[in-house]
Amino acid sequence: MKRYKKKSESFFSKIVNFFLTILIACAIGSQMCTAANNNLRIAQISDAHFSSFEDNTSYKFLKKSGDLLSDAIFQVNTSGPYDFVVFTGDLINVPKVEELEKFTHYANNLIYPWYAIAGNHDISIDGPLTKRKFLDVLANNNENMNQKNIYYAFTPKKGFRVICLDSIIDYKLTANGEISNEEFLWLKSELDEHSKDTIVICTHVPIIEPYSSSNHKMLNDYEVRRLLKTHKNPLIVLQGHYHGVKAKQDENMLVVSCPSLVTYPNAFRVININSNKNRTLVDIYLKETNLKDIQSRSKLRLIGSEKLYGDEEDRNATFKLGRKI
Repeated sequence: MKRYKKKSESFFSKIVNFFLTILIACAIGSQMCTAANNNLRIAQISDAHFSSFEDNTSYKFLKKSGDLLSDAIFQVNTSGPYDFVVFTGDLINVPKVEELEKFTHYANNLIYPWYAIAGNHDISIDGPLTKRKFLDVLANNNENMNQKNIYYAFTPKKGFRVICLDSIIDYKLTANGEISNEEFLWLKSELDEHSKDTIVICTHVPIIEPYSSSNHKMLNDYEVRRLLKTHKNPLIVLQGHYHGVKAKQDENMLVVSCPSLVTYPNAFRVININSNKNRTLVDIYLKETNLKDIQSRSKLRLIGSEKLYGDEEDRNATFKLGRKI
């Protein structure tokens, strides 16, 4: 039998194949990087109502607020990666500087960047924890919170703009909220300047109520919604305050309500936003506490707990948002 000697690869062929391999690897890597850059993953924790000294109320497990906060932070740290974590108000239950300081000690256990906005429980009307002091305490413990105003915005990555609103009334004792005239004009300028971006709005008092509550609602919510509707690109609103699980889409806007850590269902949110030129997919997840005994006891304290827990499409769902014509 005649044997054929296998031809050895020429030096030139080796060089060509080497560079082809490099080019293919770079192309694959570029696609992966592009996909990663088009994706924004957020953990939203709301209404932690942290307290180091209070007893439980009829529906809040305040004595376990530290344990519940630690559990949420543990879950975030072990389920990443995340681009950032946002606390959407009522970080603490009583507006005391020392309580906010203690809260930051917990929050700084996060391995991801974190941001926060104020809730009505965070600001004292006639006490030391003013809005300015609230921001100063956070800034002293978290460099990401070194903001000029209590409402602020940042760009976590190209194509996304996160706008953190101040919806708290501090001139009278109330659970209602509003957006001031000055902030309203600032919000309009942000939307105009970032008209081509996917916008994430973070607010404590809801822009769209998950359920009706006249003494908790935003007083000028209609005007704020009308302004937001001028934004043509996808817009995702992350809100708290009502302690309920709800998700509602209105054209190119998705409103996601987050529950409280200290009331049933004792949970937080994960929001994954994948945005490209033609469409934006938003995956929302509900992450319930691992402290099931607390969750069970918390449920027994509430009448109508089903309303706070929402339907399955409120808890875990995928929404498709397009650019408004």
